Amino acid sequence: MAERPGRAPRTPHTAEVVRTERLTPHMQRVVLGGEGLAGLSVGTCTDHYVKLLFPAAGATYPEPFDLQRIREEFPRDQWPVTRTYTVRHWDAEHHELTLDFVVHGGQGLAGPWATSVRPGETVRFNGPGGAYAPDPGADWHLLAGDESALPAIARSLEALPRGARAFAFVEISGPEEEQKIDSDVEVRWLHRGDRRVGEALVEAVRNLDFPEGRVHAFVHGEAHFVKELRKLLRVERGVRREDLSISGYWRLGHNEDGWQASKRDWNARIEAEQEGAADPTA
Repeated sequence: MAERPGRAPRTPHTAEVVRTERLTPHMQRVVLGGEGLAGLSVGTCTDHYVKLLFPAAGATYPEPFDLQRIREEFPRDQWPVTRTYTVRHWDAEHHELTLDFVVHGGQGLAGPWATSVRPGETVRFNGPGGAYAPDPGADWHLLAGDESALPAIARSLEALPRGARAFAFVEISGPEEEQKIDSDVEVRWLHRGDRRVGEALVEAVRNLDFPEGRVHAFVHGEAHFVKELRKLLRVERGVRREDLSISGYWRLGHNEDGWQASKRDWNARIEAEQEGAADPTA
């Protein structure tokens, strides 16, 4: 996604691919490292994300890589293409950044890249950004998402102290996509099969017997089920806005460029529809 007009592009980080690993049939891990990450600052957010910069097809950029110069001198259709991915792990001692990619054969841009990239290849990215980490002051935690949210959910569960009360729901295509997570929280793996994305997830959260006390919730994934869960939590369950991290990472029928271009308007419309119902005195 192109930067908004008037915003100066950040200087991207340059990394090298250290190693890759196929975790499940549809999840590929890529570990980045190299001297370019020595100064990378990664905070305590468990939903940290980076924006990978993929060269446009057929484009050759001058070295040293200068995103500002590229956007001044190259036509827009030759600007690098951006794809956003959550940081699964940051090893500050060895300066290694781990990213997990959902892959569906040859579909998309980043998935095929992740399955074919080799150690030593150069990668550039902006970030990391992020805004969520489990609130230690909450009475309990709710985490719900599809495959795209699995890295952030896994990282969040691993950040929770042992014994913390949490409910984690992850919708995946089938049992072969389950992963080992270093947490004492039992993940409820929801096998989608032929059902619509998010249908099993909404059903599971709706059927949850909500404990007493303040919940801190993290809900991310496909935009349509996120919308349904937002209504359930904000309107039906009365979860405060400040206790809810919720966003559509992607939307059926849209690539990232198309979704990011419409996401702000989509979110504004959903908030306008739901906030009045959640706060009738507002």
